[in-house]
Amino acid sequence: MASDAGGLIRPHASKFAFLHRLLDSAVVFLSLFGAVAFYDPQSMGPYYWLAAVLAVLVFVTAGELTHLYSSWRVYALRQEVAELAAVCAGVAALLVTIAYLTKTSEHYSRVIMILWWSLSFSILVILRFAIRLFLRASRANGRNMRSLAIAGAGDLARRVAERVLAAEWLGLNLIGFYDDDVHRGVEPLAGHPYRVEGSLATMVERARSGNLDYVYVALPLVNERRVMDLIRELSDTTASVFLVPEFFMFEMMNARWTEIEGMPVVSIFDTPFLGVDGSLKRLEDIALAGLILIPALPLMLLVALAIKLTSRGPVLFVQHRYGMSGKVVEVWKFRTMKVLEDGGDVPQARKADPRVTRFGAFLRRTSLDELPQFFNVLQGHMSVVGPRPHAVSHNEQYRKLVTGYMLRHKVKPGITGWAQVNGWRGETDTVEKMRKRVEHDLYYIRNWSIWLDLKIVFLTVVRGFTQPAAY
Repeated sequence: MASDAGGLIRPHASKFAFLHRLLDSAVVFLSLFGAVAFYDPQSMGPYYWLAAVLAVLVFVTAGELTHLYSSWRVYALRQEVAELAAVCAGVAALLVTIAYLTKTSEHYSRVIMILWWSLSFSILVILRFAIRLFLRASRANGRNMRSLAIAGAGDLARRVAERVLAAEWLGLNLIGFYDDDVHRGVEPLAGHPYRVEGSLATMVERARSGNLDYVYVALPLVNERRVMDLIRELSDTTASVFLVPEFFMFEMMNARWTEIEGMPVVSIFDTPFLGVDGSLKRLEDIALAGLILIPALPLMLLVALAIKLTSRGPVLFVQHRYGMSGKVVEVWKFRTMKVLEDGGDVPQARKADPRVTRFGAFLRRTSLDELPQFFNVLQGHMSVVGPRPHAVSHNEQYRKLVTGYMLRHKVKPGITGWAQVNGWRGETDTVEKMRKRVEHDLYYIRNWSIWLDLKIVFLTVVRGFTQPAAY
């Protein structure tokens, strides 16, 4: 498990992380032209353009290899400025070395180079200072906050709470403590209004209802069995769970070391789509959905016409599914059945299902009924690749039977997924089939990458139209 000191901060920085990198890139790029315009406007040419592009690529890469994009919410500003200075100096030195080795140094002015990096460094420092001020003001006004519950009410839980309250920039709204061994109403923090709100079971129910974003488990180590049971129960929620200060060998998802004001924490169940990864996933979804929808629109019009001509009822079937974080979203499909079933009891489609129309059977075999879901992708409710969404009634059934079932909802549901391209598609008439599907879904979440998504898309094209379970 890789160490990531900034991991705890990333959930709250996800809205700014991609923009932060873009701003840094713009500063480095435009500062060169500012230096040229100030010192010698006539010297602007292709060599300076090349230097600007190369500098941006090297700067962002160096920033990713260091703590440049995580430390600004973990360390003091002076520490970040020191790291920034080191990155700028390293990039400048590399550019000078490249110019020397390629014998192109005569095309660059030393004065412009000094002005360039002096200007870049100064603006980048001001930018970071401004970001800190903006986030502090944002938190003070209650924006971008996340709800937090602490499991435990002892000394460890108290110290965790003190550090959370001291780090206002985390944007965590402490709801209170939950413990089986401490009476309700007890105040573990002197001088603070936070009380023991109830038992651990009460906290789990609150998380299941979607009213908790984060849970810090801060129970004594002697309660190992209770901690293990609690974490299993929390796997049936969409809350991000952190264990303080040690962790046991659970089947963790996107686990990494993090810290709060120097106190070690381990994320146990978390989403991989945070910060830049989340932005890349969204860009990938928009690009793939656009590339598929443009040529598919004429085909979709023909399918819609065929549905109207071959059976009575609407063209689209809108069904409610669980989306990311367990929120209910609408999922669109071409209607393939004579009925429009949605609610507390939705029988799964099975082979030779009498509800399926003749043309609907063709659509289901070829997966053409899924095409409208690319509009759901553009809406942001789904991804092209991810765990397939199940009917709400099926979720409520299987979350009680399959451990970790609800962890599928740490990411957006997908049109296709790792389970589907590995044969776990169609009816899940046994718990074991659903368990295998969930295993593949969780494998995808733990091992996500752009390349894995592209592999799944390729395998979907190759295998998707020939799978016998597509009925």
